[in-house]
Amino acid sequence: MVKSNPFSAMFGRSPFQPLLAHIGKTNECAGQLLPFFEATLTGDWDEAARIRETITQLEHEADSLKTELRLNLPNTLFLPVSRSDLLDLISVQDKIANKVRDITGIMLGRRMQVPVELAQPMRDYMQTSVACVVQARQALEELQDLLESGFGRHVSDVMQNLIRELHILEQQADQQQIAIRRQLFDLEDRLKPVDVIFLYKIIDWVGELSDRAERVGSRLQILTAR
Repeated sequence: MVKSNPFSAMFGRSPFQPLLAHIGKTNECAGQLLPFFEATLTGDWDEAARIRETITQLEHEADSLKTELRLNLPNTLFLPVSRSDLLDLISVQDKIANKVRDITGIMLGRRMQVPVELAQPMRDYMQTSVACVVQARQALEELQDLLESGFGRHVSDVMQNLIRELHILEQQADQQQIAIRRQLFDLEDRLKPVDVIFLYKIIDWVGELSDRAERVGSRLQILTAR
């Protein structure tokens, strides 16, 4: 008896089903960043390690979905979307989960605690970056609706609004990053130099989450324009 390939069956319904499954895992992964950060603030490293394990598992599942998509994606799709566009999109999405893994890995490994003065700004900054990932997922869901509806004007407007909101969120994250870097600069004299270096790295990496989420939106915008 020949076993059916559930992943291939997903393409039978829609080539965007695997992409949606992947960004769903990516979204779950990013969502764990906030509770992880809260655990580091209180020095609860056992809880931080538990959340980190969840993040690692989700990132591995996202990797598996990416690999399956690359292996099973048909060479020809009778859709207004090219194979290379879909492969490019999954690659951008995957980097979001990878970055969450990197952020939590270095913070747990070094048992990094953000200075109390930066706790709330960093919390707000992370929330904005995670919101960008959520918005990117919603935009991808909307693209599938576009394909199924034949690119109706109303649905297209909805998607453009989602991408516009994503751009606004990403700009907000940029402004938050600038403000936090300025605050950290003022605190540098009382912190260990090596801690300062890694804090700047974490600040930059959180910014990369919102940047990469916006890139997902930009690619979706290009797809609908073709």
